[in-house]
Amino acid sequence: MLDNLTQRLSRVVKTMRGEARLTEANTQDMLREVRMALLEADVALPVVRDFVARVKERAVGQDVVSSLNPGQALVGVVHKELTALMGGDLGADASELSLASQPPAVILMAGLQGAGKTTSTGKLAKWLSEGGHLQGGRKTGKKKVLVVSADVYRPAAIEQLKTVAAQVKVDFLPTNTSQKPEDIGRQALDHAKRHHYDVLIVDTAGRLGIDENMMREIRALHDLLTPVETLFVVDAMQGQDAVNVAQAFSQALPLTGVVLTKMDGDARGGAALSVRHVTGKPLKFVGLSEKMDGLEPFHPERMAQRILGMGDIVSLVEQAQKNIDVAEAEKLAAKIKSGNRFDLNDFRDQLQQVKKMGDMGSLLEKLPAQFAQAAGQMQSAQAEKQLRRSEGILNSMTPAERSKPELLKASRKRRIAAGAGVPVQEVNRLLSQYDQMQGMMKQMKKGGMAKMMRAMGGLKGLGKGGGGFGGFR
Repeated sequence: MLDNLTQRLSRVVKTMRGEARLTEANTQDMLREVRMALLEADVALPVVRDFVARVKERAVGQDVVSSLNPGQALVGVVHKELTALMGGDLGADASELSLASQPPAVILMAGLQGAGKTTSTGKLAKWLSEGGHLQGGRKTGKKKVLVVSADVYRPAAIEQLKTVAAQVKVDFLPTNTSQKPEDIGRQALDHAKRHHYDVLIVDTAGRLGIDENMMREIRALHDLLTPVETLFVVDAMQGQDAVNVAQAFSQALPLTGVVLTKMDGDARGGAALSVRHVTGKPLKFVGLSEKMDGLEPFHPERMAQRILGMGDIVSLVEQAQKNIDVAEAEKLAAKIKSGNRFDLNDFRDQLQQVKKMGDMGSLLEKLPAQFAQAAGQMQSAQAEKQLRRSEGILNSMTPAERSKPELLKASRKRRIAAGAGVPVQEVNRLLSQYDQMQGMMKQMKKGGMAKMMRAMGGLKGLGKGGGGFGGFR
């Protein structure tokens, strides 16, 4: 996601090193590169012009304080402007759903066919039903959610939403293709009121392109349902087309926000930087995988950090808090503190905790650039495959072998490799990873976090190859 833009901006910043000040001359060269980076990322031309003008206004003549070099000072300016461009200027609460209304709060999902409306409806229903919703920065608790499809044109659209609803364990209201969308809307609203649902999410029909019939139909649904949120769902991989479609929908409907899907497949990222500027509406969610937990609230400042290679540690911690078993983590910490050995059973438990955190691609993208590079530029699918392979190797060991890794001599390794269906080299590689992890745990016991971070710095491959932006190392 946004890899091309991140790499290009990285090169821009490196050329600014050694300068004592951001001047008209050196800033002009930098801005030319920034402009090319944004255009290559498929950002809309008017957006590029406005962005570059604002960066120039803020950067030229700015003194570089003693702790920074011009590259770092430039990162500060670009970070602020990227944050504003993606909605940071709308306020901290702009990206949150506004569900403070008389139940049921209606959410209307709009967009073209194939943009991912139905999948996003399921993901959003799961997120709300599990208590992910924020209001004023605080979680509001689990919601009772009902989903309904008003798409009576696309073959199997209703069945698709029924399947998705079953996957995420939320209630689905059956409808059929002989009904009119407005009748479906009335029926759903009445059902949601009578059965005391907190939220009703309505999945609407899309077309392959913008047409007046579709717009007239969705406007009528909007007038009938008076939704608290009208979310425009758009495919990030459409690039410039996404901007044009967003413009058409924002003129036809009083949109409240945007859901940008398939962000994990978009290395350029132009839509993320353009859609908010064109619609004037905040990006509220991004879809990052096919999995039903692959939906994240959009935070402009955090996304700007990702683009600039700083990572998104806050979101990473939030993802960990949501999925990690705190009791298990405390149990391991107590074990290490008491002086007991970190064994392969503990190592296996840690791998299982990582699996619970969700899609590996979204985890790696939240790491700062130098750590992501140290992870070997591994694709999400490769990372998950390696995780499953490691777990298979550990499961092929006996409890005694996991408790006492020193028992693992050549003959045992061959048996374990055969049981896991991998070469012996894979077993040796996993044991090497375990040794490094065990070393980190010893550092934690002896001297706390500072020593552990130094131990991490010495791990094989970590920190090699550079990465990051001027001083963010």
